[in-house]
Amino acid sequence: MLRVFTCLFCLFASMAHAEITVFAAASLRGVLEEVNETAPGPVTVSYASSAALARQIAQGAPADVFLSANTRWVDWLADQPASNPLQAEDFLGNSLVLIGPLDQPDIEISQLPTELEGQFLAMGHDRAVPAGIYAREALTSLGLWADLRGNILQTDNVRAALRLVALGEVPFAVTYATDAMAEPRVKVLHRFVPEHHSPITYRLASFSDSPEVQGYLTHLSSPNARENFRAHGFQDIAE
Repeated sequence: MLRVFTCLFCLFASMAHAEITVFAAASLRGVLEEVNETAPGPVTVSYASSAALARQIAQGAPADVFLSANTRWVDWLADQPASNPLQAEDFLGNSLVLIGPLDQPDIEISQLPTELEGQFLAMGHDRAVPAGIYAREALTSLGLWADLRGNILQTDNVRAALRLVALGEVPFAVTYATDAMAEPRVKVLHRFVPEHHSPITYRLASFSDSPEVQGYLTHLSSPNARENFRAHGFQDIAE
């Protein structure tokens, strides 16, 4: 009998501390750690581009929650045989900026092709990474894409583009405004207006209805968590 009670105790303890697995867009690195400090239970986060994470989930990766930097990758998952989200909602907004190193003189965005002669502009992959998709749309709207495409260095995620500027590997990158806020070695040179690209909308999706996951979703929408996101420059657009 004692052995039975011991086993039951271990089972309940395990259930009480069930770990939540979160797949999150790379641009959420930093703020999500702060939010998770007060989560109701242990959380493990995998960061990458939304495209890479969505493909992993579609292939069976055990994600409980997915925070995508655009809506289309969540919509794509809904069309896959084994990865239809149980819940999905628009959660955060962001804006797009051109960044450079701190010693870079201010420039007009129209001067970018001239400034880039023999150099590179870093950005996420323009066919998969949400920040890269938005960047291509914005540069196309401004009539600059055709002149710039030969000088584009595409990266696996937006934080990789940010890091290249911070390390002095490239002179410019297109990132989210929140990325620029997170890196003290760069500055904003231009802010793209929202009309020049699709709305930057982070979508929150869940793949489990367990009490632990539901508790974590409630935590993400709590006033303290929302304040953390706003403090890092994200726009609160959750329903």
